[in-house]
Amino acid sequence: MAVAGHDVVVIGSGINAMVAAAVLAKNGRDVGVYERNPRLGGAIRTEADTPAPGYTTDLMSCWHPLFVGGPAYPSLEDDLAARGLVYRNTDIPAAAALPDGSTAVLSTDTDVTAADFDRVSAGDGDAWRAFLTDFGGRADIAFGALGTELLSLDGLKLVARAAWKLGPRGLQQFGSEGLESARSWLTGTFASPTVQALLSPWTGHEGLGPDDAFSGFINKVIALALAQGGCPVPEGGGVRLVDALAAVVADAGGTTRTGAEATAVEIRDGRATGIRLADGERVDARQAVLASVTPQALYLGLLDGVAAVPEQVRRAARGYRYGRGDMQIHLALSEPPRWAHDHDRLSRAAIVHVSAGLDSISRAVNEAQRHLLPAVPTIVAGQPAALDPTRVPDGAGVLWLQLQETPGHPVGDAAGQIDVGDGTWTHDLRERYADRVVDELSRHVTNLDSALTARRVLSPADLEAWNPNLVGGDPYSGACSLDQFLIWRPTPRTRGHRTPVRDLWHIGASTHPGPGLGGASGYLAARQLSRTPRFRARPRHRG
Repeated sequence: MAVAGHDVVVIGSGINAMVAAAVLAKNGRDVGVYERNPRLGGAIRTEADTPAPGYTTDLMSCWHPLFVGGPAYPSLEDDLAARGLVYRNTDIPAAAALPDGSTAVLSTDTDVTAADFDRVSAGDGDAWRAFLTDFGGRADIAFGALGTELLSLDGLKLVARAAWKLGPRGLQQFGSEGLESARSWLTGTFASPTVQALLSPWTGHEGLGPDDAFSGFINKVIALALAQGGCPVPEGGGVRLVDALAAVVADAGGTTRTGAEATAVEIRDGRATGIRLADGERVDARQAVLASVTPQALYLGLLDGVAAVPEQVRRAARGYRYGRGDMQIHLALSEPPRWAHDHDRLSRAAIVHVSAGLDSISRAVNEAQRHLLPAVPTIVAGQPAALDPTRVPDGAGVLWLQLQETPGHPVGDAAGQIDVGDGTWTHDLRERYADRVVDELSRHVTNLDSALTARRVLSPADLEAWNPNLVGGDPYSGACSLDQFLIWRPTPRTRGHRTPVRDLWHIGASTHPGPGLGGASGYLAARQLSRTPRFRARPRHRG
């Protein structure tokens, strides 16, 4: 079959793949993006007229604080804006609502957050200011660790800069704090259970629980990112970012193809020379192949039988672990949600976490890890229309719900009320568990029953069916426990984004710095490729 060709071939079209493609295209590379699904975007999936006519919904990922605040956005911001991408934001990115009517908010205005923390517990406002000063003063190191290829010259420079800035003892202390759990940090810093309930659920957005090692560091990073940059969303849905990135590639002469599933990476003399598609077509890669897939999909699938891959790497890929599954519930409302308590402020929040507090969040994580449906799930209640009213009809509202503690294959119900059968996510099981969630939320949103016009529920099985990188419905493409994070992600047998095969690069949420819709892994790989001496733009022959 006829052979197409590009300087760089990219497998997949999620945020990391599209960022890498756009950065390389801007640097003069002929890039080809190949996506198995009928649309680009990976876990970014925007649908019109869902869950009801006139509503625009991000069915999976929705919020972009780590992209806007990450390393890729500054280099692409002008290009994306020129292609119609507009971000909407709010001054209250996060809030919490508890069963006893307690609430708290995190604002991009330090004084507002501090005053609210003092309202629920005198002294917590000062603790917040101290956190911003202390951790904020070391933010370049913290964010640098998540935006640098650690096993590289840049990584060594980051360590040297940290040692110079903090000193040996300060660097040791910083490393020790990095292993701390969120529970340890929160209970040792803030007296109020309400403030703890506001901050602790954010560990779940990296697939961690508040008692996990390293969750304290992640909690601090996310809290600081929200305080500094809010929780932006693209006007019109996440697909606007995907479309803008695809336009950058196309305008530079590259291509994006959907319905084109890669089944193998072509290898010649120990280097990647292209890919083979499911229909038999071969696509040449003159300079590199980037694969935005899981470790198993790469080393046990695309590279099956390739001699250049050591057996130790294959064993490590087989042992790569996935985390808890995710459920998404999308509720179309005839009017904006009315919060039972503190409505004026909660109605402006990007995300309201509904829980019974730190212990309840920890319990739900534990139940899901034991493959049980949590009795009292932590509800991530997103309000995208509060930032972007174009997503709903005039006067209407919407709730974007995420359940990050959902077992991919449940063996029971912690509440003893739902029969999970053999653990398959049937339509009945999915809807019954969604009923539990909506019923709990209705205690906080007073008009939920009267205003609800339609809902759409996606189980972990639905998510995996749409995106094979979400194994077991894990929205983060792999557990983010310490042994699978930083220099150990995806495995200790692999080095950064390089692979044992020359000119083949591994990117995506399964690689450093992990999940979060930041695009950093694609950006880091693209930058390294662009620096490689022999990786120079070559004349393009058209026609």
